[in-house]
Amino acid sequence: MLMGVIDRKLNYQGREIKKINTVEVKASQFHHGTGTYHNKDLSERWNENILGERIQRDLYSAFLIGNTVDTLDAIDIDLCNRGWHNFVALHHQEVARLKQHGNKQMRWYIA
Repeated sequence: MLMGVIDRKLNYQGREIKKINTVEVKASQFHHGTGTYHNKDLSERWNENILGERIQRDLYSAFLIGNTVDTLDAIDIDLCNRGWHNFVALHHQEVARLKQHGNKQMRWYIA
């Protein structure tokens, strides 16, 4: 239902929802530094070494999804590399903010 509302509102502006091919992209398993995929348990909330950084899994997946090729079926590694340092700075800033959050459920994502 939410997607329907968003799609309708975008249509008012002459825009449309773009749907990523999650089967092909597999953002939660991809490492853009090596170009390889690694299966992870859902309980694994952190990627321990992405180009020397400890990165929260969901934030990293969002970063990768934001850096897909135009066909939305693969990750653009060059685009990832260009935005990496900015992402890392924003990632660390957000993790610090969440650590201070009063809601225990929000803090769970970075525990």
